[in-house]
Amino acid sequence: MIQPTYQDKNSFLYPRSRYYGHLKPENLVFNANLQEFAQRVSYITNLETAGKLSTEEAFSKIEALWKQLEGSKNNLGIGSDLPV
Repeated sequence: MIQPTYQDKNSFLYPRSRYYGHLKPENLVFNANLQEFAQRVSYITNLETAGKLSTEEAFSKIEALWKQLEGSKNNLGIGSDLPV
């Protein structure tokens, strides 16, 4: 049997999708942050579903992650060039 490598395990635990938007560095960074946010929210919700986290703990952790993502978006200037 072939032993999985570190890269195989990492790819399985932290999957990444291709980026299809406008190729600007800030968009790529935000896309990576967004994918990490989605992965962490998935882990938190799974822990909550399994009873390892309370609903309140899960909510506060997801809320903190959301604030980090919003801060990342604001710092990178994503969406600021859209007409109002």
